[in-house]
Amino acid sequence: MRSRLVTLLAVLIAVAGVTLTAVRLVAKTNTPAVAHASLSPSLASYLGVYEEGSPPDLAPIGDFTRTVSREPNLVGYFSGWAQPFASGFAEKLRAHGIIPFVQVDPTYASVPAVAAGQYDTYLRSYALSVRNFGHAVVIGFGHEMNAPWYSWGYRHVRAAVFVAAWRHIVNVFHGEGADNVTWLWTINQDRPGTGPIASWWPGAKYVTWVGIDGYYFRPSDTFASVFGSTIRQVRTLTGKPILLSETAVGPRAGQFTKISDLFSGMRQYRTLGLVWFDKVQNDGIYHQDWRIENDPQADAAFRLGLSELNLVRP
Repeated sequence: MRSRLVTLLAVLIAVAGVTLTAVRLVAKTNTPAVAHASLSPSLASYLGVYEEGSPPDLAPIGDFTRTVSREPNLVGYFSGWAQPFASGFAEKLRAHGIIPFVQVDPTYASVPAVAAGQYDTYLRSYALSVRNFGHAVVIGFGHEMNAPWYSWGYRHVRAAVFVAAWRHIVNVFHGEGADNVTWLWTINQDRPGTGPIASWWPGAKYVTWVGIDGYYFRPSDTFASVFGSTIRQVRTLTGKPILLSETAVGPRAGQFTKISDLFSGMRQYRTLGLVWFDKVQNDGIYHQDWRIENDPQADAAFRLGLSELNLVRP
């Protein structure tokens, strides 16, 4: 009888051990792999560009590279809500030592619904693709939210709701192991008609870099007048690195002299670098032809400014 009890006890112990091991294996299997990748916060080390047609085409990036004689290390593009992460394009950029920079545009989404988790299936899928890419990616959500011209921004969505949505997105990505994201919180330059910047701040835990979008529209514009006030306000919130995340000098402002001022101010105000909006717009002073390819003087000023940048590669 005793031997049978001993045998039975041994069997139960063995079964318990197998069960515990199985539970541990299931738990381990259900824990997502984590992709880690961070970017250098070195000052004056990033040159980015937005180009029409990229993605999917790399040719416009090549044209810009030939114009300025330096290959950018950031390429920015806007991704519509529900669009997947452009993994193939990211791989092409990676092959050139370029970091993808994605601004997720929530025009066709409800920001309160984002905050409530109603789009989590999409967000988890996007995060999984970013995680599987495995290299550094810069991502922003709802850029220029302090301005009134987008449906997710000032006077359209309460700042607290936007902040909740931003935090939720970051948490979803962390939950999927996509820790290779540099989170860029992008505001518009402070100017008449924009809202209080501090209201939209999600907190240092949820932001890696701060982006500021700003342009030179008129001859009177200077770095101090375009970016100075905004940078000072940001510095009351955080010491996070600042990237000029969308900028250009219009022909009406005088590209030759103002491009020099842009690069000089970028160094003086200790920013990471800039992302040039290299696109044609022809609709008044706020939508000029921002390209430099057709102006030898603008190109020369740009090349001179770039000569003092020490570009980092991922």
